[in-house]
Amino acid sequence: MDEKQKLELEEFIERMKSYKARHTELITVLVPKGFDINLITRQLESEKSTAANIKSTATRKNVQEALESLIRITKSMKHTSKNGVALFAGNISRVEGQNEFIAEAFEPPEELNARLYRCDQTFVLDPLEEILEVKEVYGLIVVERNEATLGLLIGKKIKVLRKLESYIPGKTNKGGQSAARYARIREGLAKEFFRKIADTAKKEFFDLKGLKGILVGGPGPTKEDFLKDGNLVTILQEKVLAVKDIGYADEHGLELLIECSQDVLADQEITREKKILEKFFNMLGKEPDKANYGRKNVEKALDVGAVDTLFLSKKLKKPEIKELEKKAEKTSAKIELVSTDTEEGLQFFNLSGIGAILRFKIY
Repeated sequence: MDEKQKLELEEFIERMKSYKARHTELITVLVPKGFDINLITRQLESEKSTAANIKSTATRKNVQEALESLIRITKSMKHTSKNGVALFAGNISRVEGQNEFIAEAFEPPEELNARLYRCDQTFVLDPLEEILEVKEVYGLIVVERNEATLGLLIGKKIKVLRKLESYIPGKTNKGGQSAARYARIREGLAKEFFRKIADTAKKEFFDLKGLKGILVGGPGPTKEDFLKDGNLVTILQEKVLAVKDIGYADEHGLELLIECSQDVLADQEITREKKILEKFFNMLGKEPDKANYGRKNVEKALDVGAVDTLFLSKKLKKPEIKELEKKAEKTSAKIELVSTDTEEGLQFFNLSGIGAILRFKIY
């Protein structure tokens, strides 16, 4: 699912959520991938017969009309769409006695795995909302002897979970047996702190749905010391994808850990968004004739077919996004919708939120 598909799905869900019937007469039908559409048609015809028993004349009429609309849609379909299909119909008027019927078939951008028939005052949208949920989550651990921070990378956002401190004393200047004993005490306290970090990681990550992997970072050999002693339970140890050398073990350390793990996170949204915006900013700085920003300049480039890639901030007003997307589609320009969850994305929005890499120079 690309950013454009995601935005379309978000808008569709938002619109369908705004509808509420006065009575139980809005129909939702979810058809999973590969399901025989003819069976759905027969089910709807059966439901139409059952609806004849509804006592309220108005509700009965509205439910039957909604079912007839859906039957017409399913009969026109030769087979279920490749990702399945979500069907919605009903009288959405909030005024008693007035009719405002809708009947829609929506193919989701990813596979729909639910099968459902529901007649209610609202449409059932949970299965579509689940498609929007971030599927990939990474655990983050940055550690040194005096502190550690645990967090999550969820899509493009960093969430700080826990911050821990160890209170391990610094090295002593004393020599002889005192120094050796002091060193053993420090090592013992360090191991105890590592176990505390591991216990916290188990609590935070062990049952976490969608955890794709764990990234570990820290200064010097501390991170390796933490891992080599088998502090993490086996299932979490096996999920460690990268161990990176960074100078901090605080919230800033989490940011550095992600930056150093670009190779591992190559397919993650945060990395992809950073890369495409870096390309735009580099072009703007090094070859200003091949890049543009601001609505007036970008529209001029779109009108002459000069835009190779159109960049739009998701914080722009939706009508403005749609209008510029339509212009870009006319000349087969690529479209990139970018968030403000990253520093680069926020910088881009402050630069107008509209930019383009050009196919050729315009004057």
